[in-house]
Amino acid sequence: MEHHTGFVLPNSGHNRDAEASKLGMWLFLFTELLLFGGLFIVYMVYRYMNHDAFLMSSFELSPVMGTINTIVLLVSSMTIAMSITAIQKGNTKTAIKLMSLTVFLAFVFLVIKYFEWSAKIHHGLFPGMEHYTNLPKGEALFFFLYFFMTGLHAFHIIIGVIFIGVVISKTKKGLLTSDNYSLNENAGLYWHLVDLIWIYLFPLFYLIH
Repeated sequence: MEHHTGFVLPNSGHNRDAEASKLGMWLFLFTELLLFGGLFIVYMVYRYMNHDAFLMSSFELSPVMGTINTIVLLVSSMTIAMSITAIQKGNTKTAIKLMSLTVFLAFVFLVIKYFEWSAKIHHGLFPGMEHYTNLPKGEALFFFLYFFMTGLHAFHIIIGVIFIGVVISKTKKGLLTSDNYSLNENAGLYWHLVDLIWIYLFPLFYLIH
């Protein structure tokens, strides 16, 4: 009996660590949802108060580029989910390739966002620029919220890329395996949050019309 107990305790301890890690990630994600939920409420209030101005301002955005970025993120969510399945099955090489593809897609998203932002800045629509200060209040509010909320989302993508990069490194070193993949799952949960936030941002800014 003592010999049997000696084997059970380490496994149960490992399971507790994995559950605690996942619980911690869910709590973190909840705070992030509260943050963006608050911003969505602020957006909706200002949009209600400045409906026509928000509508006119939305024509400055490119629904095509927004749609492409939406597809990119949806595919990246699929690849990160597939990587978790792969690591669970012990297919480490496939898991690494799928996580690397997720990172690549994240860079594609950021590059497209860079060109979007550059076009708006070129037209003087960035808060603080001379043309921006001369905009009607409603339009100025739209672009302030656009840059702030999409910028905050882009920051979360960068954090996600770093997170997934750490997971890739640990997986390559054999520290994360089919018996210990809670960090892979946490990276997947975080990335799904990033995707979910964009699913709300996209229609709010790009599809008003």
